Amino acid sequence: MNSIKAMREGRVKVFLALAGNFVRAAPDSAVTEEAMRTCRLTAHISTKLNRSHTVCGATALILPTLGRTERDLQASGEQFVTVENSMSQVHTSQGRLEPASPVLLSEVAILCRLARRTLDGRADIPWDEFEADYGTIRERISRIVPGFHDFNARVTRPGGFQLPNPVNEGVFRTAVGKALFTCNEPVVPRAPAGHLLLQTLRSHDQWNTVPYTQNDRYRGIHGSRHVVLVNPDDVRGLGLTEGEQVDLVSVWGDGTERRAEGFAVVPYPTARGSAAAYYPETNVLVPLDSVADISNQPTSKGIVVRLETRSPRTTPTSS
Repeated sequence: MNSIKAMREGRVKVFLALAGNFVRAAPDSAVTEEAMRTCRLTAHISTKLNRSHTVCGATALILPTLGRTERDLQASGEQFVTVENSMSQVHTSQGRLEPASPVLLSEVAILCRLARRTLDGRADIPWDEFEADYGTIRERISRIVPGFHDFNARVTRPGGFQLPNPVNEGVFRTAVGKALFTCNEPVVPRAPAGHLLLQTLRSHDQWNTVPYTQNDRYRGIHGSRHVVLVNPDDVRGLGLTEGEQVDLVSVWGDGTERRAEGFAVVPYPTARGSAAAYYPETNVLVPLDSVADISNQPTSKGIVVRLETRSPRTTPTSS
């Protein structure tokens, strides 16, 4: 959120994205896109096209790169990168497929060449060595990042190694040597009459902003992601019907109307007064300034919305 605000204020002139789909992942889609267009240069290092590539600064670059499934051959031989899984386990990732094109560069090579050409005054940083042998990068990391000692040796063991944390180690660096818990005052958001509290969520067959199908077997949804899940009592209370097309309109104090168009109503056993729809299709509804205390994360699980029917209703006539 801070970076988007900085763009809007003209404090960010160059935007470089290493993979990802920033425009789709960020909240308040219209505001995010407007901010991106204020940049003098937008550049994306990507394996495939996405929405962010169509939202450009004054000058825009798309730099195709190798995927992690493709062989990465550098001056010192075949390379591997490392990744961390959700269990804090760091392990290797090495491609085996032939690259889609012989002229594709790896992410590391692209970054090293950019750095070498733009930071040529920093002769103490061996960008050529980093590009030729990724192990030299890991060796530098091992010097400064806690838990990464002997990085090159440990990561090549079967399964890699686990990063230290208090739970894994059983050591809590507090004054009492134990974990400290805090108790927060619960705040229950309430939607005004005629409105619902919307949360955004992912389907079962989705990775970040990338849905692989239009189905969600977890929730019995098939053939579309433009659906809004609403408690059956709320469907009736709002005068809606199953399958009816509605727009989702978020309500926020800045007076700006944020609208996600064309969602089918699906009766679903959500809590009364709440609803749910898929991310990132409904990111447009999340106000940039609506964030959680302390963490500054967007409040994507608590958006006040109203549902507007897409077309005038007709009342059946009887003869």
